[in-house]
Amino acid sequence: MRQKETIFVIPTHRLRDVAETIEKYDENFWANGHAVKMIIFDDSSIANYEKYYPLLEQTKTVNDVFYVGPHEKEQFINFLNERLRDKKLESLVKNLFRPSYGGNRNFTLIYTLGHLMVSADDDMRPDALIETSPESLSNDEICRGKLIKAEQKDGYIHKSFDILTAFGDVLGKKVSHVPENFEMGDYLIDTAMDLETNTTKGYFTENSLLVQKGTVFNNAVVKIAQTFRTGTNDIDTLDFVHLYLNDENQISPNDLNDFYILTNFRPVITNKNWRMDCGVAGYDNQLGLPPFFPTRLRFEDYIYRLWIQQEGIVAAHVDAVQNHIRNNYMRNPLASEIFNEEICSLLKKKIKDSLYYLDDLSIKFDYSGEVTLLDSEEILEKISAIYHQVIKESQSTQNEERKKSLQLFANNLSRVFYGFEPDFFQQNVSRIVDDVISQFHASLEIWPTLVEICYLYKDKKNLPQVRVKNNKLKSRNGSRFGEVLV
Repeated sequence: MRQKETIFVIPTHRLRDVAETIEKYDENFWANGHAVKMIIFDDSSIANYEKYYPLLEQTKTVNDVFYVGPHEKEQFINFLNERLRDKKLESLVKNLFRPSYGGNRNFTLIYTLGHLMVSADDDMRPDALIETSPESLSNDEICRGKLIKAEQKDGYIHKSFDILTAFGDVLGKKVSHVPENFEMGDYLIDTAMDLETNTTKGYFTENSLLVQKGTVFNNAVVKIAQTFRTGTNDIDTLDFVHLYLNDENQISPNDLNDFYILTNFRPVITNKNWRMDCGVAGYDNQLGLPPFFPTRLRFEDYIYRLWIQQEGIVAAHVDAVQNHIRNNYMRNPLASEIFNEEICSLLKKKIKDSLYYLDDLSIKFDYSGEVTLLDSEEILEKISAIYHQVIKESQSTQNEERKKSLQLFANNLSRVFYGFEPDFFQQNVSRIVDDVISQFHASLEIWPTLVEICYLYKDKKNLPQVRVKNNKLKSRNGSRFGEVLV
């Protein structure tokens, strides 16, 4: 099968800030000789669309930029409902594509059906922080990184990589056809994280990814891939809190005082990928893929960590790195992020333990949403301990600004976790989990039908989208497109 073109997508709910992201990636693609269709998938409200869409029209790009926002999404959902002709299914369709981390990414999957897709979040950049004096990796080591203070200006450089070529080397290809510099193994182990839930084991200033030995078959196909990542360290929100509590000079828990840089890295192919990072990912979407979990919780990509484990498909960490700048604009408060992460960890374990079937477009699991008293007590015990640490620190600090910030954070924790009242917490978490899981099951049932509808339609006509009328450059060396000569 002849490999289809690659489409670059940016899923966002922060339209105000996505213009810079578009220009940075366009510059990278032009510098490396690529012409690629770029699509923004926007979860903004109508009000924010009207307020910030003009910023897209002020961008300067060599590549064509397309936009799928609230109006286009509504048109698309109406199109699906017309094709389905079943009122009972309308709520399922709406849920699959609702404004959320998973819902927005499901738009990217449908719109790029039949193609390769490379995706970057709106707070990613196509360069990386690389140490200037790299150390050699050990035999089973795939990458090594460490934290540095934000004020440190030496010892590392910003290095740019050819992102599209790195993905193009592997996506949709059999293992026998990928470059020879790729290592092979069963899966990767992060020295700082739990293998299957990706929760951090504590605060570490250094970590390594180690490849677990295993046989990777030559005829297996690379269906998902990702770059490595620097910038904001990939740690749990609770670790941000511990950093905050241990730094007397830090006023706000949202302040970022450390950057993550890579000492060295090398590409790898694995049978499984528990380290899937959809913020810097690429997908072989030529024949369709399973949906992301349609959820506002931050674990929409966990389905791919399960799905990739079937025989005949593999994952890759490619020969490139990108940078995460952690945009705090429109980000949930830390207390809410902690709550979300605790619910996510619970759901990951429940879904994984009840998984019983995998196919080309879906997964199946038995878990139906029960939350035991023990489940809720374990969460409350852990977060209650953090709460008391915050209270203790607020009472001992001499800095009045920090004291107020700590007290506010403690109040937010208490509110988000229902005052740490066990019965009330258990009841509400049970309702949340039950709703989420029922939505997942319904979404997975209808997804293959939607893929079939859209796959056939896309051969004849584009799905709803608009071309951004921005400043089109011929190149980035100062040239522009001129008027047509008559």
